[in-house]
Amino acid sequence: MNELKKQISLGEDSRRQFKTDVRNADSLAAEMAAFANSEGGVIFIGVADDGSLPGLPNKDVSRVNQLISNTASQYVRSPLTVQTENIPAGNNRIIIVLTVPKGIDKPYFDKNGVIWLKNGSDKRRVNSKEELRRLFQSVDQFHADELPTKAGFDKLDKLRFRDFLRDIYHQEFPEDPQSLTKLLQNMNLAADNGMLNLAGVLLFAEKPEWIKPQFIVKAIRYPGNDIHSTTYLDTEDFSGPLEKVFNDSLAFVMRNLHKIQAGRGVNAPGVPEIPESVFEELLVNALVHRDYLISAPIRLFIFDNRIEIISPGHLPNNLTVEKILAGNSNIRNPILVSYIAKGLLPYKGIGSGIRRALDDWQKIDFMDDREGCIFTVTVHRTAENSSVKSSVKILELLADTPEMTIPQLAKALGISTRAIEKQIAKLQKSNQLKRIGPAKGGLWQVNK
Repeated sequence: MNELKKQISLGEDSRRQFKTDVRNADSLAAEMAAFANSEGGVIFIGVADDGSLPGLPNKDVSRVNQLISNTASQYVRSPLTVQTENIPAGNNRIIIVLTVPKGIDKPYFDKNGVIWLKNGSDKRRVNSKEELRRLFQSVDQFHADELPTKAGFDKLDKLRFRDFLRDIYHQEFPEDPQSLTKLLQNMNLAADNGMLNLAGVLLFAEKPEWIKPQFIVKAIRYPGNDIHSTTYLDTEDFSGPLEKVFNDSLAFVMRNLHKIQAGRGVNAPGVPEIPESVFEELLVNALVHRDYLISAPIRLFIFDNRIEIISPGHLPNNLTVEKILAGNSNIRNPILVSYIAKGLLPYKGIGSGIRRALDDWQKIDFMDDREGCIFTVTVHRTAENSSVKSSVKILELLADTPEMTIPQLAKALGISTRAIEKQIAKLQKSNQLKRIGPAKGGLWQVNK
């Protein structure tokens, strides 16, 4: 009873609903469908809107439980399996706690064919194609990148597609329109109606922005650490096939980062304050995993103290920031992923990009805003006088003390020995660092 009162004291929200009594199966079916189409929830029957506990008389408990059973099995499509618990509320009154699980066969309809969703403590009808598509997308029955567009094959960048066919499939570009149609459909780049789907447009159309003008990247370099309405240092919109958008966006970031000479000769090119590999991983993730059911651009903001990559759409389904940090993933756009993995972008595997970015730069935050329907990655820059990345600091330390060991380097830099080993391997591969002599008793040679 104490736990019940604690739950009721929290009030109604998207997971809790209060009802003094239930007598209408249609109304109850709408509540059940809304919970099942969302994240599940609990209906407390015998509880007033103000949180008081009038309860149900014993004679009504059997009636209400029978109504619940009939509604879940006959008034909701597909039928639901729900749980009820009768809790004594004193004075021979009962509270029925009805638990509706998150549905595994979405979307759920009432008997009139209406799809309901939770909207805070209330519910609402699904009344747009976009919402319905997103609901199907959440249960892997539909993907935005397979949506047909109004673009015919005349919108293809024939040179780009020809080169892809030749390099990846060792196949010539078909000159016959019928053969081209069949090929594109077999490659999941065209719909059954003969038009390019969204994946085909984003990957191989000559001007994707003419067909889907919002699916671009808007980049701005602001002075200071705040957004300005009129003042900026650099700005550009990046459009075209995904490969071009990626390359142009990455170039924008790199040209707005500081270059550091630390530990290198005066004529040597500077090292970016943050490794380029970090932004390779994060930009690929943004382009491939954003929600293409939302007509909005990816925004790329560069400030003095941070870089923000803001993608339309929150993390899909039950994915959380904690889960992506652990290497879990949920593919929102499987056609795009399949083609990116063939080498169109530097994509190295499902679920591993975030971990690789963090291995190269630990100062990254992730925010999943479900209400605002955006996902933000924030890469923190350090002050210019302390922004030397780990690899540069390693070179400086070893130039002064070439006999330093990996554990000593890890202690000096405050990072793990594994991170030191990875950095040293990269420095050796780029010929910036060489080991002279055996592992024990040898020295490090810094090549300037």
